[in-house]
Amino acid sequence: MLLAVIAWAQAVDPKEQAAQLRTLVSQSPSMMLERAELQVRPPSADWAMEMVSSVTSDSKGVIYLLHRGAKANPVIAVDRNGAVLRSWGKGLYKIPHSIRVDPDGNVWTVDAGSSMIYQFTPEGKKLLEIAVGEMPGEREFRGTADIAFGPDERILIADGYGNARILEYNRAGKRVREWGTRGSGPGQFNLPHGIAIDEKGTVFVADRENGRIQRFTMDGKYLGEWGSFGKTFSLTVRGDALYIGTQPRNEPNGSPGWLMKIDKSSGKVLGVAESTGHHSIEALPNGELLTGTRPDKVLWFRSPR
Repeated sequence: MLLAVIAWAQAVDPKEQAAQLRTLVSQSPSMMLERAELQVRPPSADWAMEMVSSVTSDSKGVIYLLHRGAKANPVIAVDRNGAVLRSWGKGLYKIPHSIRVDPDGNVWTVDAGSSMIYQFTPEGKKLLEIAVGEMPGEREFRGTADIAFGPDERILIADGYGNARILEYNRAGKRVREWGTRGSGPGQFNLPHGIAIDEKGTVFVADRENGRIQRFTMDGKYLGEWGSFGKTFSLTVRGDALYIGTQPRNEPNGSPGWLMKIDKSSGKVLGVAESTGHHSIEALPNGELLTGTRPDKVLWFRSPR
């Protein structure tokens, strides 16, 4: 079985996988969500967002955006009507990449250009920073990609651009362990771009350039993988479902793709929605979805009214 998994990962042609993904999408039910834009209202005439790299929300309904423009602070908090509540983070980032809210309501950001992780209060007060470091090469993108929060206050970081590993830190910001190597076999990665953890401690990793989602225990024990969902950029867990943002593996980044709802135990597709934004995904308690898209928009997949 192990040899079969290795052979599959190495042998599947991206074009063949893309065709299989399109077939899977065509045979899957629609999520019956209406695609709309969250109209973020500029607080001033010279204010502007660019590429909303990541979107998240908290239990109070505040939506947090992380974007890459120079005409607004990188971290922006808005209400559900798009009004800007507050913003912060100017000068902290090289390539703002991911934003997440932890179980206590604090806001964490991940920088792909510096491998810096920051924890903030919801109001933007910095509580902690983690300098991951160990960035090989001189490329622009060579740092961390995403962060997730597990049981017992354990923190996992997908260190995907320069490295190919998962890092564990404690809540004090001290590194506990790391696992994963570069490659296409079980437990190996080619750009772990997204990470999510369910309430049982199952870890889901979007192994983007290998075109698969791998599953692990919190300690890095390989549990299996799904290779049917294409070039997966983002994922998040909500209830019994894993939500992902993906596109065909043989097309340029940012090409049209899909947001998908997947049974996190079986891997069965429960629903799909066409999207031009899949770099990040947030699932709201009511099943609605948020994602950022180029050049400066936030898409909201709403329940029919």
